[in-house]
Amino acid sequence: MLYPLTFQPIFKERVWGGRRLSQLYGKSLPAGVPIGEAWEITDRPEGVSVIANGPLAGRDLRWLMEHRGVELLGRPTRPGERFPWLIKLLDAVDDLSLQVHPPAHKAAELQGEPKTELWFIAATDGDAKLYVGLKHGVTPAEFKRRLAEGSVAECFHVHAVTPGAAMFVPSGRVHALGRGNVVFEIQQNSDTTYRVFDWNRSGLDGKPRELHVAQSLAAIDFADFEPDLVVPVEQPDGPGTRSQLVRHDLFEIVQQRLPAGAGMKVDPAISGLEVFGVTQGRLEIQAGDETVTVSAGGFCLLPTAVPTVQVRVLQAAEFLRVSKPPQ
Repeated sequence: MLYPLTFQPIFKERVWGGRRLSQLYGKSLPAGVPIGEAWEITDRPEGVSVIANGPLAGRDLRWLMEHRGVELLGRPTRPGERFPWLIKLLDAVDDLSLQVHPPAHKAAELQGEPKTELWFIAATDGDAKLYVGLKHGVTPAEFKRRLAEGSVAECFHVHAVTPGAAMFVPSGRVHALGRGNVVFEIQQNSDTTYRVFDWNRSGLDGKPRELHVAQSLAAIDFADFEPDLVVPVEQPDGPGTRSQLVRHDLFEIVQQRLPAGAGMKVDPAISGLEVFGVTQGRLEIQAGDETVTVSAGGFCLLPTAVPTVQVRVLQAAEFLRVSKPPQ
C-alpha cells in the first residue's frame, strides 16, 4: 500500500535566480550559485523526484509510474507515460525571458511539448510584476518590428502583483515572470520554452542565451490581449475557506485556508490523485502508519490507493490542492 509521499527537491541554477528559497522556506541550496527553480515533484528526463520518506525512500517517481502506476494514478499507465504534472518553486530576483510555450495543436510541428501552467504568487520583493499577454491592438507586424528594435517588452500587458495573486498561463500565451516574485508553479509535465527576448543579458556562461524567435512567432496567440489575474471566489468550508483558482482538463487547483487546530479528512479513493502545496503555516498529514509534517514551501503527494487521510493544522495554514478533474 502506498502512503503520503514527500520528495527531495531538485535545485536548478538560473541566471535570474537568487537565495530566497532558503530564506523563506529553509531549503538547503547549493552554496554560492543563483537558484531560480526548485523542482519539487518531477518526472522529467532532466530530473526525477526521489522519495524522501517512508519504506520507499530512495525510490523515485519514475519507478512509481512504471511499477506502482495503478496505485499512484488509479488506472494502468501506458508504456513510457510520465507523471502528469511538474511542480516547482521559482525565485525570480531578475526578470525571466519574454517567452511562450507551444499550444497543443502546434507543439509537434514546432518540435516541442505544450505547457499550460498556473502561477501562485507566494512572496514579493519591491515592485513585483508579471508580463502576461499582449497589450490591446498589438499586431504581429508591430511585435516583429519592436523585436527588431529591442523594444518588444512594450508590447506586453503588465500586472503589478502582491502575495496571494494568481495567473493562469495557457500554452500560446506570451509571458514572463518579473523580478521580485517567489512563485508556486503548477504546470503540465513539459519543459519546452521558446525565448523571444532575453533583455540583452548574458547567461551563466557569459554568453547570450539562445533565442527561439521563429518558434515563438509561430506559437504566440496574437489574439490574446490583456488577460486578467485569477479572481477566486472564496467560500466557507468548515472552520476555514476554499477558493477555486483554476479548473482545466490538466488540473484543478484549489486554495484552502484553515486555522490552527483544525482537521479534515481526504479519501483519495474518491478524490483521486492529489498534491498538497503549503504556502503558509504547517500541516500534519497521516494515513496508515505514515505521518508527515509539511511546512510552508513543502509538498505532499497523495496517491489514489492511500487509505483515508487525516490532515491536522499545526499552524494556521494556507495551501494549494492540485487534483485531476473527472473526465
